[in-house]
Formats: sequence, C-alpha cells, structure tokens
Amino acid sequence: MAENLDTEQIKDWRSIITLIIFVLTNIVVLFPFHIPFYIPRWLHNAVLDGLAALRIIRRREIPPKNNGKPSLLVRLNLPLNFVTAPLIADLFLLAILAIGRQEVHDGTVGADGISPIDILVFFLTLAYIAISIDASGLIRYLAFKVLQKGDGVGHRLFFYLYTFFFALGSFIGNDPIILSGTAFLAYMTRVSSNIVHPRAWIHSQFAVANIASAILVSSNPTNLVLAGAFNIKFLVYTVNMIVPVVVTAIVVFPFLLYIIFADESLIPRKPGANPPVNPNIPHARGGAEEEEEEGVNEENGTLLSLEEIMNPFLDKGGAAFGAIIMAATLITILAINAASNSGHDRPVFWVTLPAAFVMLCWDLGTGWIHRHETRRIAAVGRQQHEAVKAEREHRKSLRNSPEQNAQENIENRQPRTTDFFSKSLKITSQPDAIKITMDTRPSRDCDETSLPAPILGEKEPFPEVQSPSSVSKASGELDVTTQLEKAQSYVTNGIDSERRAGRGQEDSNQPTTLVSLCENAYVWLQETFPTVTVVLSHLPFPLVPFALAMFVLVQALVTKGWVPVFAYGWDHWVEKTGTVGAVGGMGFLSAILCNFAGTNIGTTILLSRVVQAWQEIHNVSGIPISDRTFWATVYSMALGVNFGAFSTAFSASLAGLLWRDILARKYIRVGSIEFARVNLPIIAIAMAVGCTVLIGEVYIMRKETPYDA
Repeated sequence: MAENLDTEQIKDWRSIITLIIFVLTNIVVLFPFHIPFYIPRWLHNAVLDGLAALRIIRRREIPPKNNGKPSLLVRLNLPLNFVTAPLIADLFLLAILAIGRQEVHDGTVGADGISPIDILVFFLTLAYIAISIDASGLIRYLAFKVLQKGDGVGHRLFFYLYTFFFALGSFIGNDPIILSGTAFLAYMTRVSSNIVHPRAWIHSQFAVANIASAILVSSNPTNLVLAGAFNIKFLVYTVNMIVPVVVTAIVVFPFLLYIIFADESLIPRKPGANPPVNPNIPHARGGAEEEEEEGVNEENGTLLSLEEIMNPFLDKGGAAFGAIIMAATLITILAINAASNSGHDRPVFWVTLPAAFVMLCWDLGTGWIHRHETRRIAAVGRQQHEAVKAEREHRKSLRNSPEQNAQENIENRQPRTTDFFSKSLKITSQPDAIKITMDTRPSRDCDETSLPAPILGEKEPFPEVQSPSSVSKASGELDVTTQLEKAQSYVTNGIDSERRAGRGQEDSNQPTTLVSLCENAYVWLQETFPTVTVVLSHLPFPLVPFALAMFVLVQALVTKGWVPVFAYGWDHWVEKTGTVGAVGGMGFLSAILCNFAGTNIGTTILLSRVVQAWQEIHNVSGIPISDRTFWATVYSMALGVNFGAFSTAFSASLAGLLWRDILARKYIRVGSIEFARVNLPIIAIAMAVGCTVLIGEVYIMRKETPYDA
C-alpha cells in the first residue's frame, strides 16, 4: 500500500475530476432530483406500440381528436438519487479512464480487509430474518404489551417504549424497529387527544433505534465495514462499544423527557379493539382500508388505526420460530468469530445465508398451508374495497345535484357530538381482556357554552369499532354472505371475476401481456405467501448498488491520492491533540460526514480507508501509533457513524429515508428543517456523552504501547 501514499498525483487532472465527481455525487445523494429530457413523440409511440405488439405491455390509449393536437415531444424524467448518482459517477470515471479494472475489483470484491459483497450478503440475509420476525407481528404485539404497562401515565409509557426500542434494537438492528415502531407510534399518537404533535415519540424512537444499533456488529452495515477493515472480532467490538452506548442511552433519556420534549402536550396517554387481522394480506381490512387511504372518513380511519394498536395481529408460530432462528444465528456467529484466529477466517454469511434460507422455507410452508384462508380474506377484502370505491364515486356524482346539496345543508345544521369531543383512552390490564374507557371532553376548537347541558362532562363507553363487513352493510353495500360466496368462487376458480368486471369495457378487450401476467402473478403471491412478499418488499435491496458504487468511488480516491492527503491531515491533528483529540475529532467528523458523504455507509467506507492510510503512514515512517489512540479513533468512528443517522439530514442513513417515508404514509410530514432542528440537540448530547465515556474507557483499558495490527 506504500505506493498509494504518494500525494503528488492529486495534481493530475483525472484526480481533480475524481474528487469533484465524489463531492457532486454526495450532494445529489443529499438533495435528489429529476433531470427532464425530451424525445420525439413518434419515437415514443413507436416504442410503446412495438412493446404492445410483442405482448409485453398493454396497448396505449389514443386520446380523442377533440382534445387538440398533442405536442411533438414527450417529456421523460431521469431520477438522480442515492441509487443512480453513484452508478452514473462510476460510469463517468470509467469513461474518462480515471478508474479502471483494479478500482472496480477492489471496490466490489474487496481489498484491505473490506469485502463489500460479503458484507452485503451477510446484512441482507440477516435482515430477512429480522424483517420476517417483524412481519409476524411480534414487534407490534410487544409494543402493545408495553402500552399496557404504561397504565395511563405518560412519562412511564415514554420510558417503557424507550427501553423497549433500545433493547430490541440492540439485537435485531434499527430497520425492523423503524418499520414497525414508526407506524405504531404514528397510530398511537394520532388517536391520543392530548398529543398535540408526535414529535417527542417519533424522534426519540428514531434516535434510540440508531443508538442501540451500535452495540452489535450485525445490527448495522456500518459496523460490518468497520469490523472487516480493522480485523475486529465481533465479541471484542461489542465489549468495547456496549458501555459507551448504554451510558449514552441512559443519559439521553432524561434530556429527552425533561429538557428537549419538556412540554406536557408532547408526552401524553394512549389508545383500544376488534378481531386481529394479518396486515400482510392485501386488502385484509376491506372497505375501511380504502376509506383510510383516501382520507374520506377521518373518524373511521382513526378507529382503524386504534384497532391495529389495541388488538395487533400476531403469528405466534412465525414469531417464535423467527426468534429462535435469530438467536441461534447470532450466537453461532459470535462463537465462530470468537474462536477464529483473526475473526474473519470464514465469511460470516456462511452462517446467515443458511439461516435465512430456513426462515424462507418456514414462511413459504406456512403460507402454503394457510393459503385458502389468506385467499378468502383477501377476496372478501377486495370486494369491500371496491364497494367503498364505487359508493364514493356514486356520492361524488350526486354531490352537485340540487337535492343533494339541500340535504347536506340540512345535515350540516344538525349538531354532531363527534365533532365536539376529543377522545382520551385509558387502558388497564385484566386477566383475560383489556378494559377500555373513553373520556369525552369538549375539544380545544369547541365553545363549551354552545353545547347542550346534558352533554357536557358526559362519559360513555368506547364505541364499538365496526368491522369492514359492518361498515359495508351500513353503507348499503354487498352483504357478507354475497361477499363470501364470491370469495369462495375466487378461491376455487383462481379468478377474481369482480376485479375483472370492474376494469371497464376498454380494459376487458386488452389482450394478455407480460405485464398483466406479472401483475396477476404478484397478486397471487401476495395472497398465497403474504409474509414472504412483504418481507422481500421491505428488504433494503437499493443498498446493494449504492454500497458497491460508493466502495468504487472511495477506492478511486485512494488510488488518485486523495485518501492519503486526508490521512496526513488526520495524522497532524492527532499529533497535536492526542487521544482526546482523536476521539473528539473522529466523532465529530464521522457524525457530520454522514450528512455529506453518501449516508453513514459512505462515511464509514471513506473514513475506514483514511484510517488504513494513516496506519500505513506510520508503518512507513517507523513511528508507531499508540494502542490507546488507534482504538480510540476506531471506536469513536463507530459511535459517530451510528449516531450520525439522527443528525441534520434524512439522507444521513438509509434508515432515515425509510423513517420519513413511513411517516408520510401515515399522514405525518416531517420537514428537513424540523428534522435538523429537533435532532441537533439530541446528537450533540449523545455524541458528547458517548465520546466522554469512550475516552475514560480507553484510558482504563488501553495503554500507550505501540499498536500491533
């Protein structure tokens, strides 16, 4: 690696272009956008017609002539985001010969202890097991049990949920916590009247999930990169990280509760019940699902959310089997890794890949065994889904009629008690059931003096949550018997006649195409193997092209002399500041660069190469790095790249992008400025505490003897 320490090559124009491309790529990852480009309409139509003639896609719709003459050009959009930008950057550098075969090989197959393909296979296979456990409903169910333990006390519930997310995130990583925990909190806060904004709950959950992911190597791909780059055994990594992380979690909690989110309106109470339904089955919630998605009936949507919190679906067999597989996998990995000489004699995915395959077989087997039940539920739900859509369209068509407007005016003059009250739910544990009561009080938007006297202060039992079937019957739709008959016809014949009839005359004349076959196959897979399809849809597959492309980009910086330049700068900093400066400097750099260097994964790749170059500088000079300073640098980097996920930008981690998207689907919009403003004090406290504890740890456990790789 000595030849890579030559910094003179940064004067070459290709080296300058490589650095510029790296910076621009990370800016695009931080601020994704689309590039519009135009093609002739005749070419666009010719391509579509050719694909339709080959039965790949459906025939295109020809607009009627009275709509005017269409433009001569068709606009298409090229997305530039965290997937496409690094790929385009690599292709550009290849085109100008700034990188070649060696950089591509080292950035994908691996070099200097970092094996990208091994890391990605390990992470994806372990993620399958974790997300399968999540799909079984275990996390939602456990969160519900934690909700019961809160027993109406906001601060106690906040503590229980904080502890729960930290404990679970330590073992299965942050992604499953974000997948289920975020939706759970969104529902819980929406149905609690005394939560003005869910800010305290969702930001605390996101922060603690990423704090917890720093404990185990398997919990975050950044930890895998670090362990591979510096030959760290998994158990040794955990031993060095567990104290700073746990102390950070303990200290951060009171700051969150009593300083950052001290407003009482942010720390409130919670929600309550209907027969549980497997949310992995498409249209399992029937017509009520359609109303929730469209926002037509806000009260019904609230009750639906409440139902998912108070009576969550739990696949006991899948949850138990998944937990056993996950525990056995982690124990086996730690045992084999600890027994090896270097900690990396065999790729760790040799353990996780068979375990994920066993979990996949279980999910396929249970899906096939229960296929008749899941298909029936999906078919009934689809009938109700379409019935609600048809009813809504019918209401829209009548809305402009004079009679309908007159009727609506009359109804609007009538007092609606549901508009005057906000609901506060109280949950108490009983041996066999949950007791739910609801206090009805005038809402903040209502004038109490305008209400009838008997209504004020009135208490009534929690209204029964209507099932999808009862909702449909109340709306005058198909009754349950008819729906069941049609569902049975669908299950036995394998054809959803209602869906086919609902396409319209034009669609029914369309020939069978490859796209339609794929759509039907996907629907069949959803209804036959709901867990497998949901888990595969949630796996972070975009991580693969992103990580591999970022590895190649960083390898280009290595060969073009930029990483040695950064390493010399880091060496000068450590010489002047010592071990304390190494911890503070690397902690600050790693946390900040997560926002500007291609998420925390890109930051870990870049800084690992810098530290490796720093090692080589001292190997060449003959002046060794002290054991204390070296490991202080490495473990402060581990803190920074994990904690940096909750800093100033969503793109600081892929988990942040996932978190934002889940909240958006639950009608909770978190802006970029709000994300940075809320997280800045949290990341400042977390990094200050973590780095302080780490400094004390390395001074106790490490000595000033030379570091020996």
